[in-house]
Amino acid sequence: MSRLKGVAERDPRAGFRNERDCRATVPQGLLKAARKSGQLNLSGRNLSEVPQCVWRINLDIPEEANQNLSFSATERWWEQTDLTKLIISNNKLHSLTDDLRLLPALTVLDIHDNQLTSLPSAIGELENLQKLNVSHNKLKILPEEITNLRNLKGLYLQHNELTCMPEGFEQLFNLEDLDLSNNRLTTIPASFSSLSSVVRLNISSNQLKSLPAEISGMKRLKHLDCNSNLLEAIPPELSSMESLELLYLRRNKLRFLPEFPSCKLLKELHVGENQIELLGAEHLKHLNSILVLDLRDNKLKSVPDEITLLQSLERLDLSNNDISSLPCSLGKLHLKFLALEGNPLRTIRREIINKGTQEVLKYLRSKIKDDGPSQSDCITETAMTLPSESRVNIHAIITLKTLDYSDKQTALIPDEVFDAVKSNVIASVNFSKNQLCEIPKRIVEMKEMVSDVNLSFNKLSFVSLELCMLQKLTFLDLRNNFLNSLPEEMESLVRLQTINLSFNRFKILPEVLYRIPTLETILISNNQVGSVDPQKMKTMENLITLDLQNNDLLQIPPELGNCVNLRTLLLDGNPFRVPRAAILMKGTAAILEYLRDRIPT
Repeated sequence: MSRLKGVAERDPRAGFRNERDCRATVPQGLLKAARKSGQLNLSGRNLSEVPQCVWRINLDIPEEANQNLSFSATERWWEQTDLTKLIISNNKLHSLTDDLRLLPALTVLDIHDNQLTSLPSAIGELENLQKLNVSHNKLKILPEEITNLRNLKGLYLQHNELTCMPEGFEQLFNLEDLDLSNNRLTTIPASFSSLSSVVRLNISSNQLKSLPAEISGMKRLKHLDCNSNLLEAIPPELSSMESLELLYLRRNKLRFLPEFPSCKLLKELHVGENQIELLGAEHLKHLNSILVLDLRDNKLKSVPDEITLLQSLERLDLSNNDISSLPCSLGKLHLKFLALEGNPLRTIRREIINKGTQEVLKYLRSKIKDDGPSQSDCITETAMTLPSESRVNIHAIITLKTLDYSDKQTALIPDEVFDAVKSNVIASVNFSKNQLCEIPKRIVEMKEMVSDVNLSFNKLSFVSLELCMLQKLTFLDLRNNFLNSLPEEMESLVRLQTINLSFNRFKILPEVLYRIPTLETILISNNQVGSVDPQKMKTMENLITLDLQNNDLLQIPPELGNCVNLRTLLLDGNPFRVPRAAILMKGTAAILEYLRDRIPT
């Protein structure tokens, strides 16, 4: 009450006047609710300045106090909650005033997508601030006072015009998430080594020619994104970063792949669109945990046999290199995705490559020369093999944990195929290239173990509920069928990461996909999709790849540009007029930025 009393003594009607001035831009109901909740959202209201009543929300006496003198327990405004969260994004703000200091309790301040060219020095007084989002503005410089925000954990400065960082930035020692992407930075200060709490650092789309060796001092860093810079080399010290899990170095000028002797936890390495000519054993031998290796659009001429050291590898992209042959040992890997297009391969027929990853691996395995039968041969009938099992690849079941009954052109999967599983653990099911009109009901017998199902190149017109019961499913291939809808029950596939629906008959993106938050990749090219819902798409925080090529999209909603987590958005082959081909050719980041710029304000 003492704070309110002091203000009221100076001008007992100041609060009322401010409230009246505010009516035109901020509904009273919002302010009233904010005094109770401590949160105020004013995004998308065409504000050119922040109304004074917002800065003074915890100081001035609210107008309803003048209208209702018999206060109930729920309307005792003097017991209001200090404002802790303020969202004023997607407006037309050109500046903020030093009145910002009147909200010292703020923990979250979100002012992204405005026209700010600077921040007030008073921002340094918000000592409780934990998250500051100033992305998509026109900031050229940051005030030094920002280094006083010692409790800051998330700082989002992407899509501004910053050319340097302020002195003392390393004092933000509690910072965990820092996004500086899409600015004009030419150097990263060596002092970043003191940001020892940072877990995620995004410095993509700047003008960096090098990284400081001291960056290796960021001991907790898990996610480092350096895409789209001018890097010609990576400091060897980077290889000592033991916590690193995701490293993005796409679209740079690297000629050599770094070695990673200490990066035992590295799961994804993206070095596509560089000038790398050599991939050697020394580059691969330490990548024990790698799941994704992106080497597309380089100048590689060969792949070493040591690729088999990458036993955890799931996705390997070698497209658009100069590779003429592949080691047969590649077939020993349990890849879910292998991209080879754009290489002058002479040892594998094009028709095999066109059939997809599993067929290529199967072919490579068949070429491995050893004393016994090749790994891809079906076990022939012997004293140890029951006659009913003679058509089933028992070796694949036992050794590869794969139930493979593909390319049989059958309309029904025989019971003997399922019977052959017995007590073995099955991780992968491949019933592709058959004549199936429905999904075999007995697939549900593997609901607690199977993670990868391939039903592509069949005649499926619906998805049965049995498939929706595969609780560990992460990869689902349904391409080249007759599907036009998916059942709502697919929502229960709580681990699904990749779904391939290409070459079907979908007219919209199936609604249920928006409700599977684990999805990382949706491939739905070559359908008849006429619309997508950008608002629902934005909630899919893990979605990285969306392929909508060759559909019936007449327009691309600008709001799709807000799906900033997308790293690959493919839109070619649709009848829309904008974005034009020149924009599409620039890649996903340029497309998203183009769309965002066209969101109505």
